Amino acid sequence: MSLFKDKVLLITGGTGSFGNAVLNRFLRSDIGEIRIFSRDEKKQDDMRHDFQTRMPEVADKVKFYIGDVRNKSTLKYAMKGVDYVFHAAALKQVPSCEFFPMEAVKTNVIGTDNTLDAAIDAGVKCVICLSTDKAAYPINAMGVTKAIEEKIAVAKSRYSGDTKICCTRYGNVMCSRGSVIPLWIDQIRKGNPITLTEPKMTRFIMSLEEAVDLVLFAFENGKNGDILVQKAPACTIQTQAEAVCELFGGNKEEIKVIGIRHGEKMYETLLTKEECARAEDMGNFYRVPADNRDLNYDKYFREGDAKRATIEEFNSNNTRRLNIEETKSKIASLTYIQNELNGIPNIVK
Repeated sequence: MSLFKDKVLLITGGTGSFGNAVLNRFLRSDIGEIRIFSRDEKKQDDMRHDFQTRMPEVADKVKFYIGDVRNKSTLKYAMKGVDYVFHAAALKQVPSCEFFPMEAVKTNVIGTDNTLDAAIDAGVKCVICLSTDKAAYPINAMGVTKAIEEKIAVAKSRYSGDTKICCTRYGNVMCSRGSVIPLWIDQIRKGNPITLTEPKMTRFIMSLEEAVDLVLFAFENGKNGDILVQKAPACTIQTQAEAVCELFGGNKEEIKVIGIRHGEKMYETLLTKEECARAEDMGNFYRVPADNRDLNYDKYFREGDAKRATIEEFNSNNTRRLNIEETKSKIASLTYIQNELNGIPNIVK
């Protein structure tokens, strides 16, 4: 029996890439209802028509709720009768968050607090919060606000009662909204050189399907307050750009380097040293349990952890590095890329 059989799932920010991937995965299953919660009625209408066209026999399982995670009252209305929540609503473009950090705070921080409060009040059984590698050792507004999101989730888990709260942290999701591969394909087709920020920059890479797999793994295996990550591979931006050129006939010799943008790192971290010291290896995933010590700090002046000084972080420079053929194969496996290669129109969701 499916864990989701006859259950009600709510996805905040549900019209985005992740929400669409979940609908494609779950709509034909025995799930009872999927609620899409977001503030953009146009995207909701587009999604409604898309699934009514492609999956007419099950499209009535999708219910749409206009609202904003910044507004707790709209969340409370949408949460009634919900069993599970995937919290995907976020501002996640690094440069725009740098210019408008308070907007990132309102959505990523206050919005998460509102979502978790509403879920706990409604008796939701499980909430999975989607985070990012940029939350580990953050240097930009997007990463800082997502790091606070994680802290809020762990803090809430200490008194959430029967509501389990977990976070998933993952790297770049290829061909999601705002990602670079669709831009490169467009540049190649227009006869322009493709642009990249810094050739030696490394990034974790994963597909939307793998992002959904991580959330489902957290849902099934996570404990209250956990942060879970996938052991994702990485590649340099140069390798990724050359792989796209080979797939779509671009000129690798004309790749244009434009320099690092506002708030970007040379590499990303999925687990900090401090998290690695207490992480549990679960095969293809790591589980970081919540730090549930109390506020009595006296004993921590007398007791320390000597092994932490010898532990390395898990980042995109020390994970498995994909070569160009491996990167090309991973990119080519994506449905988005297969559609582009076969001339089938795509909408980046």
